[in-house]
This record gives sequence, structure tokens and C-alpha cells, in this order.
Amino acid sequence: MEPTRLCDLIHYQAAQFPLERAFGHRVDGQWKYYSTQEIIDLGNKVSRGLLKLGVKKGDRIGVAVTQNRTEWTILDVGIQQIGAINVPVYPTITSEDYTYIFNDSETRFCFVGGGDLYEKVKKAQAGVPTLQEVYSFDKKEGQPYWESIFSDEGQADVDARMALIKPEELATIIYTSGTTGVPKGVMLSNHNIISNIMAGRHAFPFSTGDTALSFLPICHVYERVVIYLYMLNGISAVYTGTDNLGGESGDLMAVKPHFFTTVPRLLEKVYERIYNKGLELTGIKKKLFFWALKLTEEYHFEYKPTGWKAIQWKIADKLIFSKWRAALGGQLKGITTGAAACPRRIAQVFSAAGIPIREGYGLTETSPVLTLNLFQPNGAMLGTVGPIIEKVELYIDESDGIYRPGEGEILAYGPNVMMGYYKKPEATAAVMKTINGKTWFCTGDVGKLVDGPGGKKYLQITDRKKELLKTSGGKYVAPTPIESKFRENFLIEQMMVVGEQRKFVSALIVPAEPALKDWCQEHQVEWSTFAEMIHHPKVIAKFQEIVDEMNPSFSHIDQIKQFRLLDKVWEPVKSDGSEAELTPTMKLKRRVILEKYSGVIEEIYAE
Repeated sequence: MEPTRLCDLIHYQAAQFPLERAFGHRVDGQWKYYSTQEIIDLGNKVSRGLLKLGVKKGDRIGVAVTQNRTEWTILDVGIQQIGAINVPVYPTITSEDYTYIFNDSETRFCFVGGGDLYEKVKKAQAGVPTLQEVYSFDKKEGQPYWESIFSDEGQADVDARMALIKPEELATIIYTSGTTGVPKGVMLSNHNIISNIMAGRHAFPFSTGDTALSFLPICHVYERVVIYLYMLNGISAVYTGTDNLGGESGDLMAVKPHFFTTVPRLLEKVYERIYNKGLELTGIKKKLFFWALKLTEEYHFEYKPTGWKAIQWKIADKLIFSKWRAALGGQLKGITTGAAACPRRIAQVFSAAGIPIREGYGLTETSPVLTLNLFQPNGAMLGTVGPIIEKVELYIDESDGIYRPGEGEILAYGPNVMMGYYKKPEATAAVMKTINGKTWFCTGDVGKLVDGPGGKKYLQITDRKKELLKTSGGKYVAPTPIESKFRENFLIEQMMVVGEQRKFVSALIVPAEPALKDWCQEHQVEWSTFAEMIHHPKVIAKFQEIVDEMNPSFSHIDQIKQFRLLDKVWEPVKSDGSEAELTPTMKLKRRVILEKYSGVIEEIYAE
């Protein structure tokens, strides 16, 4: 019987394809794996323990980890089986954020692991009357250890609770990252998430028994739902963190995964490293590298070279691309990316090299996937986020009248659309719109549907509705496509377009420091410090050259007229306690950046 609730998934795996290595992560440097049955057994210990603590159906349980680990999954199983509500939170937020979220959700218990999380949450606990105890996944003196709640008694009560859970009931409250204000708790039911998992069940290039690497924060809906998808398909999931991936001793080489999910920024960094290594080569090796890279410019997902061109591709693959694949473990069947716009060139160059990358689109409020480029033939199109998934409908709302024909706000309808925002009926009503008798969720994103392979409609995201700029001349500018295009250049680490109520569009650009060092060395520009180099006339001239090359890709209104180089990389968490420039999912916090660099922006427009 197919699963209809989250608590069914691990039991479905046990019945269909029990794994000896269902989940795993490093403990004190050594790999520790758990079988399907061990996950069930430990999940039952958690369920029984929570019942002994007096946890009732609908009670909220918080969880935060510095990096993904198997305890998170075991706890999730234990929570779901008794009808309690999992409230996952990011490890990078402040104690004040924890206080707000746990008060808003009325969380009763919280489980944490890694770094200073226990201290941060304990500090928050003082301001949260409902939060009874904080447990640690790590054995540390003075911190209640999570296994202390384990119980071997009361399984009949667990089974009885589980039998009463309905698919339409609330399963989790996920707090949005708050790019535009106070985080809101997105309520997702079992059915919301299960419908999304079932729609994507056969969309990925893995087979039962394959291994997937998980390093995106599991508190984010995308990675969490992918974990459930691994359960459903009998995929071994290995947990790690982004800091442990690279190098010959990194977890990519150790695990040699068949699949993983990521965000575009990590792919961009990998591409930058590959490109910079190419620059370090000399003679024929360097020529071959850039010849192969040039070859990828003609690639698209259905590209099949013939004749002499096919021979060229075989040579490039043997001499260049095979090394890229080996550096990523050598067994990858595919990568999916989401959360932010993926530059077209990134998806193109990796896919051409035999590392298939597919971009998808969705939101926490839609559990999350709405569209996904597929790995099957005639199921993907570069420059889009893919065709609409099963049982989901999209509507392009052009009623604002400020977009090009066929372009407007993306509205979504389907079984994956959230139950609403927790305790915020007005906020929920504000994102719902009734058209033609259906109540649609307003995504806040702007896009259009275009014809693509397989006779399907493919979605193109053109921007965030709230991020559209309006120049002083009354013209609207979409910053995201501009920023995404510019980031394809290996010298650009980050970029933000500015120009709200200004005469023209400008940009704040953070150069990629390692790539800039290499460029300076190659062009006989003596390096001093990053802060000094961004003012060097030759460096500024190089970036002006990049701007001049990119601008013809855009309309006159969208073109970058001025720019300033910055020497501080924008981050999702600041060590000095100041407000971060990025959300935990690496989206730009435009308001924060505008405030921090208001002086620089004023300088641009004073000229």
C-alpha cells in the first residue's frame, strides 16, 4: 500500500526494499550507517519517549542542527508517528529569532546538535514560556542528552496514535527565511508533502540502492522533501555539510554519490575552481582545456553531435570532462538545483561535461516543487525551470499590466499548496486570489510559459514581483535575470542591481577574489590586498569590459550604466552579529544591502 502520510514512508521502505545503509553520517570522523529497521526501532524509542514526556497530538517540537545528521531523521520519524508537529529551524539564526519562532509556534521541546546551538536555544528558552526543555544530539556535560528520553515501553500507544493520523492533518510548520520581514510559519499537511513526493517519484535518475549525498540544510523544505523521496525510492542517504565536500579527502570522493541536490552558488564556486585550474595550465594542456570549454557553448539538453563534431566531443570528454566527473566522485547520474536562479551557462557547461544538472522551481508554501526540468529525453530546456509537475496548475496573472505580453505573476493551484500561515489568517488571505472559481496561491514571482521539448510548456522566471525596480522614468527593470547573466563570468562572485527611482540602472559587484588574483598575475598587475585591488585602474577597466560585453544581452533600460566594486563578500550569517546580506538559502536581502551600501549608491548617482 502506497504511503499517504509522512509516518508511512520509512515503513514503506522496510516493506518494499529494506536497506542495510538507509542513512549515514560521520561520527568522530568515522562513517556510521543505520539500516531501515534501525531507523524504525530508534524512531519508536523517540515516539514512546515523547509520549512519556506528555506530548500530545498537535504539540510542536523544534529541531536544529549545524549540519545534516541521521538523528534529525530519527527524531522526525518519532515525531510524525504520534501526530506531533515538527518545527525545523535554521542553525544560523539568532537567539532572538528562536525566541520569536518558538513563541509563535508554542514549541514544547527542542532538539539541537552541533556548534553553539544548545547555548543559543537555551538563551532563547528564557523568553519562551511553552519551551519545557532543550535536548542535545551530542553528549556534553550539562546538556540533556536526547537519548535520555528513549523508552522501551508503550509501543501499543504509539501504534494507536499512528493509526489515527489523517493525510489532511498538519505535519510540519516551516518558518520562511524572512527576506521581506518577520518569518511566517508555513503549515504543510501530510497530503501537501506526499502529493509533491509522488508527483516527482520517477523524475530523478536514480535507482533503488543508489547513494545520495545530502548537505543542503535539512530544515529547508526542498532538501527535506528530497530526503522523503529517497525513503520512497530506496535510496541510501548520506549526510554531510558543505564544508566537508571538496578535495581528495572530502565526502564527495568518499561517498561517490549517484545524486545530490544543491544551490546555484555552490555550482558557481565549483565552476570557478575548474576555470581557475584551467588558467594555471600551460602550453597544449591549457589550449585543450579552453577548446573543450568553448565546445560546451553549443550544447543543449537534446544535443547529439555527429560526424567530426562527435569525434571532437569524444576527445574533449576523454581528456577534460572525465576529470571533472572524477572530481565529483565519478558516479553522478544527476544534480538538481533550486532556491535561487541558476545561471544558464552553469547548467549548460556541467551537463555538457556529463554531469547532468536540472533546475526546478517552488516555494515553501507549495511543498515545494511546482516545476522541474526532467532527466528523461525531451523533458528539459536550458534557461527555464522546467515543465509543470503532475496535478499542479499554473496561471500567469497579467492583471497588473506592467509586464510584457504573456508575462505576469505566477499563481499556483494544486494539492501541494499550503494549509496557510500559522495563526496569520490575514497574511494567508493576502497571498490567495480567486480566479475562474479556483483559489490560487500568489507566488510573488514573475514569469512566463514558453513552448519547449516534448510539446510541453516550460516556465521561465523573470523576477520577484517585490524586487522589480522602477526607474525615475517609470520603466520597470527585473534585476534577477541581469544578475544571473553577469554571474556567469568567473570574475564575478556576487552582484546586485540597483536603480529604484533613479535615472538609470547600476550594479554593486563583489569580484571573485581567487579568480581576480589569477587574472592580475596573468596580466602583470601586482597584487597588494583585495581592498586595494578593487580600486586599481586596470581592474576597474576589466570589469567595465565585462559590463560592455554583457549589456547588449539586455534592453537599453536594463543595461548597467555604472558599477562599483566591493571587497566584502555577502554572507548568510555574520560573525560580528550584524544583519546578514543573504538568507540561509543564499537569496539576496536587498533591503540590507541597500542600507549597508547607501553611501556607495549615492556616490554612483552623484556623478
